[in-house]
Amino acid sequence: MATHTASKRQRAAIANQRFEQGLVTATFGRHVSVLCDDGVSRLCHPRGKKNQAVVGDRVNWSLSTDQGTIESVQTRRNLFFRQDDMRTKSFAANIDQIVMFLGAEPEFSDMQLTRALIAAQAERIKVIIVLNKYDLTDLFNKSWKRLAPYRDMGVTVLPLSLKSELGFGMDALLPLLNNQVSLVLGPSGAGKSTLINTLIPLATIYTQEISRALNSGKHTTTSTTWYWLDDMHSGAIIDSPGFQEFGLHHIKAPDLGKWMPDIAKHMGHCKFNNCTHIHEPGCPVQDAVHSGDINANRYRIYQELFDFLDNIPTYR
Repeated sequence: MATHTASKRQRAAIANQRFEQGLVTATFGRHVSVLCDDGVSRLCHPRGKKNQAVVGDRVNWSLSTDQGTIESVQTRRNLFFRQDDMRTKSFAANIDQIVMFLGAEPEFSDMQLTRALIAAQAERIKVIIVLNKYDLTDLFNKSWKRLAPYRDMGVTVLPLSLKSELGFGMDALLPLLNNQVSLVLGPSGAGKSTLINTLIPLATIYTQEISRALNSGKHTTTSTTWYWLDDMHSGAIIDSPGFQEFGLHHIKAPDLGKWMPDIAKHMGHCKFNNCTHIHEPGCPVQDAVHSGDINANRYRIYQELFDFLDNIPTYR
């Protein structure tokens, strides 16, 4: 999926008209909340049936009655999204890093974690993995061991316990969030909402204000929301809904290996230029699996993903 930018016609229109600008801080179907450059948050809707704006986007907008109209989305630095055979789900744009928030309980999926990391790597977005529930000693130790391959390939992995009085591990996490726009992503039940409420004490109040503006009653966790970490706006957290599946239909099978750092490290010297790194002779990737340099479970995931992506219909 190509990064969305304004068309030539839109750019020409923008050049001839003076639109206001702002930052998308929340999305609710066709409506978005825009923090305008004058410091006021306004509820806006797209000019047309489909909303292209996501949290983190800079947009050009115009005033319409008591709300605003999104005229165009400015060029993005990156866009983090997942795609299955039915639709594309965009999480956020223009982010500095992704905080993959996992819990020792319930047990996380290595496959879904790998899929999310591949999507991040394809957009060249840095990832931090946080493992919550350090207080569940046995379960935590088991999960921590499962994350060893990610530490080995250079991903920062941090332990955390939000149940401890001072928040064990927060002293290591907080410096990594300063001056960064961080998307917090993870499966349901890991404790992500507790993390957001710990970092942003007024988060609940803010979401209630949005709900009143939408006349929707109770705010749900199905929306994505931007929170500033401090009054100086030196960093931000983007909260996103939990997910159980992470589609990668936008990744082509022959490109899969280069988005998995532990696989990519051994690519480039195969006997065959179109090597799949699965069954061909003279393949350094397979040699690295046999020697233990590539984790066997990670390689199994690569094989399963390659087979899946290679069998997606070509009309996608």
